[in-house]
Amino acid sequence: MSFVEELERALPADLPHRARVIEKAGQHLELIVAANEHLNLTRITSPREAAVKHVLDAVLPWRLFAGAKTVVDAGSGPGFPGVPLSLVLPEVRFVLAESVQKKARFLEAAVEQMELASVRVLPQRAEDVLRAIRADTVTARAVAPLSRAVGLFAPAVKAGTRALFYKGPDVETEIEQAATETRKNRMFLRVVDRYELPDGFGTRTVVEMTRYGRLEDRNDSARSD
Repeated sequence: MSFVEELERALPADLPHRARVIEKAGQHLELIVAANEHLNLTRITSPREAAVKHVLDAVLPWRLFAGAKTVVDAGSGPGFPGVPLSLVLPEVRFVLAESVQKKARFLEAAVEQMELASVRVLPQRAEDVLRAIRADTVTARAVAPLSRAVGLFAPAVKAGTRALFYKGPDVETEIEQAATETRKNRMFLRVVDRYELPDGFGTRTVVEMTRYGRLEDRNDSARSD
């Protein structure tokens, strides 16, 4: 089957702008495969696996991003999760931060070809982008262990800002291992979504990081002790 056919099978029926997501995400995957021969963007290229692991995985927690004004996708790689999320949420501004210049050039060309007016690509490290742009949401999929990610992203997570990290099934262990960093940086971590990918492709959890100090965070923390 083609990418479009597999996306038609994989994406939920109630996904916003579903027809456009299928069309544009299919185009995005075709561009990745064409560029993958010399850029090594991803090892996942079969239509079914790409539709599930790249696109479905990116968009299933779309409701967590629905209220955002500006989302920075930190270390976007070939454009995940930022590009699929931007298709679901065209009213949200997405900034794709990618420090590897070849990947950033691919993203710039792909965004132009796909005519994604709400998406901007910056060929810089996410930390530098986040110092220059005030985003209310930061996200990352291929992110470092939380014990490192907390320190990397804490400066950008100010009052009213949050980070949403796509993680695997063992995130509770990562959260425990990051406890020292979260206390030092006055951060608060919690699981805000968990879902199973079809075909045995695994469990995904989304971890939210916010600045510690709000009353509700202190209460949540006390309840979890």
